[in-house]
Amino acid sequence: MKTMYKAKATATGGRNGKVESEDGLISMTTRVPKSMGGEGGAYTNPEQLFAATWSTCFNGALDLVIKQEGVETGKTSITATVGIGKQKDGLGINAVMEGHIPGVDKEKAMDLMKKAHQVCPYSKATRGNVEVELRVAE
Repeated sequence: MKTMYKAKATATGGRNGKVESEDGLISMTTRVPKSMGGEGGAYTNPEQLFAATWSTCFNGALDLVIKQEGVETGKTSITATVGIGKQKDGLGINAVMEGHIPGVDKEKAMDLMKKAHQVCPYSKATRGNVEVELRVAE
């Protein structure tokens, strides 16, 4: 692979710490969510950060597929819901990727979602390791 771009971030303290990007644009305190036994509060966590990055990447892949196919749509969006839970070998994650694709019927929208899931680098990186459900918003 020929690398086009590299991002660098450093986490200290794990789930009860801080994460910062090399350029300082990201500088966030992380905490264990209340539902997982943490204190909760106005902090982020790895699942929120992963949902944010994956939804952004997936939306870009979706828009690329739409452009390549010459499909007319309104402004698209992807909502990623990332969950964490216990599985046989420890903790694992799952995800629901919900696409809002105005201007096309539900069948075509699902076809576009499936194609985007094949193109998105985050989807490729998690394939076979993360259970993913694709949905089309009503």
